[in-house]
Amino acid sequence: MADFSEDVPTPVEAKRRTRHDLLLHRRAQTAQQRAAAAERIGAELTDLVRRIRPARVAAYVPVGSEPGGPDLPDRLRAALPPGGELLLPVLRTDLDLNWAGYDGSLVAAGRGMREPTEPRLGVEAIAGADLVLVPALAVDRRGARLGRGGGSYDRALARVSARTLTVALLHDGELVDRLPAEPHDRPVRAVVTPGGGLLTLVDAAGVAPHTSAGRTRG
Repeated sequence: MADFSEDVPTPVEAKRRTRHDLLLHRRAQTAQQRAAAAERIGAELTDLVRRIRPARVAAYVPVGSEPGGPDLPDRLRAALPPGGELLLPVLRTDLDLNWAGYDGSLVAAGRGMREPTEPRLGVEAIAGADLVLVPALAVDRRGARLGRGGGSYDRALARVSARTLTVALLHDGELVDRLPAEPHDRPVRAVVTPGGGLLTLVDAAGVAPHTSAGRTRG
């Protein structure tokens, strides 16, 4: 019997190939397409924050072709309830994420990122967030998330309670049926896409919602 095991990619190889294809697709988008997607995602997140009124939100500053647009932190900050706090990440040398409050000021950092200027609160600060927004290249219907490969957000999400709403921001077409995954990968509970809005994938008990469409609007 023929042995085809060498033809089956490992999860690491499959992730690398998938990541490459997704990045090519993002880079092919026009500036107008990205701006329109950012506006729809921003409006959806503004509505979400105003509806659930979180005391602390952990988010990030989208760069390049990432969904949400560079002004996403300002939109989130404006939607917070009185006394609400927005945390943004600060990349450490070990690729883990520190966190700091966002007061409207950002400075250029490595890897094309921009970071807040407020005092660092430590890697555990994300554990106190009521809503966590994370970047992703794709998410599957189990909540498995594909990032850029550094592992920063897997470590950060490991510090977040299973009851916390964790949301990945995607372009249309990046919510897929199944992604390659490894044991250390941390899922998200929901995604936001320009065309679909907020879509709940996994509830607080880790159970995928059951509907005729295989997903629910959250």
